[in-house]
Amino acid sequence: RENKEDKTMKLTVVSAVILVVVFVAWPVSAGGSGHEEEEDDTKSWFPLDNLLSLNYYDKSCPNFEKIVDTKVRQWTKSDPSLGPALLRLLFHDCGVTGCDASVLLDHEGSERKSPASKTLRGFELIDDIKSEMEKSCPKLVSCADILAAATRSATYQLGGPYWPNAYGRRRDITGLLETFQSYGLNVLDLVILSGAHTIGKAYCGTIQSRLYNFNATHGTDPSIDPKFADYLRRKCRWAAETVYLDVETPVVFDNQYYINLQKNMGVLTTDQELVKDPRTAPLVQAFPEQPAQMFRHQFAVSMAKLVNVGVITAEDRIGEIRRVCSKSNSRPY
Repeated sequence: RENKEDKTMKLTVVSAVILVVVFVAWPVSAGGSGHEEEEDDTKSWFPLDNLLSLNYYDKSCPNFEKIVDTKVRQWTKSDPSLGPALLRLLFHDCGVTGCDASVLLDHEGSERKSPASKTLRGFELIDDIKSEMEKSCPKLVSCADILAAATRSATYQLGGPYWPNAYGRRRDITGLLETFQSYGLNVLDLVILSGAHTIGKAYCGTIQSRLYNFNATHGTDPSIDPKFADYLRRKCRWAAETVYLDVETPVVFDNQYYINLQKNMGVLTTDQELVKDPRTAPLVQAFPEQPAQMFRHQFAVSMAKLVNVGVITAEDRIGEIRRVCSKSNSRPY
């Protein structure tokens, strides 16, 4: 398939070691953390040797990290919302045909042109990074790696990720579990990765039916706490407005999301369903009682599983390192 591209001898940064570094080790390349963390014990709980190489470009493109971090800082300084937008873009890419940067392709029939991609953002930033990368390291760096590295950098700089509802239109837990299982993920991964809703925003248009016409009753979803429903109605008078997914600690990557769910303060339907479904409820109830570091560690593990879905290497699918991320090399510019 044309959109199965971005081959490297061994793709790198697409591995969720990226997210392990972001949430546990806080990489030097991102400019220092500003946080005091305990000594990194990553190797003791995560099988790093089985993942893709994190330092693949150290010799072939030594400016890789610097170019990505500099560009991301420039763009997010003027638009901080690009951090969550990039993570959403990455999740969407991995969730459709694997982590192959096919979501960046801009031609008729591509993922980028699909209705599900209408609200995705961050393409211009990736194009800018790729353009700069081609000056420094021509024909060496894959678009998939640029997307993953930019997401890592923005996630670190802005304090936490955003987990979108990007896996098709089935919004019930059974549908989500089936989708996750098709990627080799399990119920724990679903609950953990949903926990990224502890930061970021949702468009009000995605929840207005819960507030004004739940199940075509012209009423409010009874599973929402009444006071919280009043708050959401005040915030969401228009579909284009946004609301924080975690209204208690909206810019802190912590366990508060799970506490909110137990108080019936989940913003999205799929969020609140997690605490009602018997397959996911025990985990939702358990995480508020665990140390925040345990949640971060498990989040990194689950991210590792996700962003290794469908990665293209020299051993399997044939791909290409695109000169421009929005176009296949075989298509005219």
